[in-house]
Amino acid sequence: MFRKNLKKDPELFQNVSDGLRRLYRTKLFPLEDTYRFHDFHSPALEDADFDNKPMVLLVGQYSTGKTTFIRHLMEQDFPGMRIGPEPTTDSFIAVMHGEQDGVIPGNALVVDPKKPFRKLNAFGNAFLNRFMCAQMPNPVLESISIIDTPGILSGEKQRISRGYDFAAVLEWFAERVDRIILLFDAHKLDISDEFSEVIRALKNHEDKMRVVLNKADQISTQQLMRVYGALMWSLGKIINTPEVVRVYIGSFWAQPLLVPDNRKLFEAEEHDLFLDIQSLPRNAALRKLNDLIKRARLAKVHAYIISSLKKEMPSVFGKESKKKELIANLGEIYSKIEKEQQISPGDFPKLLIVQELLNNQDFSKFAPIKPKLLEAVEDMLANDIARLMAMVRQEEASMPSQTVKGGAFEGTQTGPFGHGYGEGASEGIDEMEWVVGRDKPSYDEIFYTLSPINGKVSGNAVRKEMLKSKLPNSVLRKIWALADVDKDGYLDDEEFALANHLIKVMLEGHELPAELPGHLVPPSKRGTLED
Repeated sequence: MFRKNLKKDPELFQNVSDGLRRLYRTKLFPLEDTYRFHDFHSPALEDADFDNKPMVLLVGQYSTGKTTFIRHLMEQDFPGMRIGPEPTTDSFIAVMHGEQDGVIPGNALVVDPKKPFRKLNAFGNAFLNRFMCAQMPNPVLESISIIDTPGILSGEKQRISRGYDFAAVLEWFAERVDRIILLFDAHKLDISDEFSEVIRALKNHEDKMRVVLNKADQISTQQLMRVYGALMWSLGKIINTPEVVRVYIGSFWAQPLLVPDNRKLFEAEEHDLFLDIQSLPRNAALRKLNDLIKRARLAKVHAYIISSLKKEMPSVFGKESKKKELIANLGEIYSKIEKEQQISPGDFPKLLIVQELLNNQDFSKFAPIKPKLLEAVEDMLANDIARLMAMVRQEEASMPSQTVKGGAFEGTQTGPFGHGYGEGASEGIDEMEWVVGRDKPSYDEIFYTLSPINGKVSGNAVRKEMLKSKLPNSVLRKIWALADVDKDGYLDDEEFALANHLIKVMLEGHELPAELPGHLVPPSKRGTLED
């Protein structure tokens, strides 16, 4: 008994992944297995699902630049890559890190216990013949893996000709990836029927979803505004959520911009998207924790549904007619469970899908309600998850900053072509002269009207002048703190000029630095600060 208690003690988890794996195996999997969760929803999780690197799933219609986008991130071709205006990528390609370039076919991939793809075996040979892993030594792939998908076509004919359930495969990936990027072509914006179906299949994963409006350099600013508005309107109808999906606008390849008018916008958008992707390794444990919570909530609801159906079944006669009746009235069973168990309607699976799946099930083999299994999951959600959440924070604090490096991510923060270089507070960073000195004569005129004493003005005198900027007090306090370099509570002429320069930075729409950069320190204070 003592050993058993020790085993359940979260203190003994080696790390968050180990904790998630053990909680799933000991508490959640028994509930899933008993109530046939894997026949209705998602296959059982394996060790590789808890240990794999963050994955990014790219989805889009043909010729939206998915494969080119991957090449842009890695700055390198990958095995099996094909690019063209026609539908060139007809396979799911998992681009992953490996010591040598090579391709692993789908049938071999799904038997590899070190890869998180074993459960894709259920989609059959038609899919596996269109699935491969491209391995290569690339620094970007040391932190993340990228899933390239076939271009989505329009029309019923193409959908049937795939030979496998395309939307179901995407949903399988969506449950396991860290980020889903939907790509659209700004030059020919169109959302086909199949693409609409795919987006709806990803509906439960909006938190992972990002939208990229690619090839935006091919149209004018006025056209871009119209295309952006049309895209937001279309997405709002399909996704049907009050929250607006984040859309990144740009041209994600290493070619000259055709219409360079929006260069600064594209640079800022690419910078934001790269930061989002670079954060994935740091947030991977938290994402897996969140996905396990979502899975546990669904498994609980599923257990109540299955046990309720079992309870309503007759023991001997009329089983088939009762089964049809229960399936037809499943909505009423949902409502009853919702009221009795105080479960949110959003936690229930889609009614039509469950009704369809129930047609092929033998209700007599369903398990009755087993309180101990449900209590174990309740305990996991109420106690174990909270302890793991604390471990996530500890791991983040103890580990060095994890981020995606290499490829297009290299040099995004530094150098003359880094985002925001030479702008705002960075203006004059590589100049010999003090950048504030350019406008100092005009600032000096104001300074001497404030009646300085011993070459300095008080905070009260400066306050009235700074308030003329109409910036919030919280911002002005920070500007004062940065400008009062020697921290004596007064500003001399150089410090006053610096304060006005920082006000100008804010009014031009830039951010204030957390600390005063070396190139902004007044010349007379530089030797003092070094001492």
